[in-house]
Amino acid sequence: QVQLVESGGGLVQAGGSLRLSCAASEATLRIATMGWYRQAPGKQRELVARITRDGSTNYADSVKGRFTISRDNAKNTVYLQMTSLKAEDTAVYYCNAGPLYWTTGGYWGQGTQVTVSS
Repeated sequence: QVQLVESGGGLVQAGGSLRLSCAASEATLRIATMGWYRQAPGKQRELVARITRDGSTNYADSVKGRFTISRDNAKNTVYLQMTSLKAEDTAVYYCNAGPLYWTTGGYWGQGTQVTVSS
């Protein structure tokens, strides 16, 4: 059972930056894929970015060039650096982990709210 705790959300103006953190209860080296997802009001949860154990990444087209996912295995933490934020980035952001590569895992964090004011 992997527990995930997100932090770093908040209110920011359009064009600003935020960094989200996701602390895992077990060694991230043992987790094949970790990712960030988001869900805006009235919309389905969608993938934002993923990173595999070997450091490979992929991103949703809507965030490419603005967001960066990274992991610090020494701290068992995954980060999402968000820059040039837009109003449409407003959502609850969830951390995800799973044992398979490039697959949404079964472990979710509680979510952290990101609100971008225009």
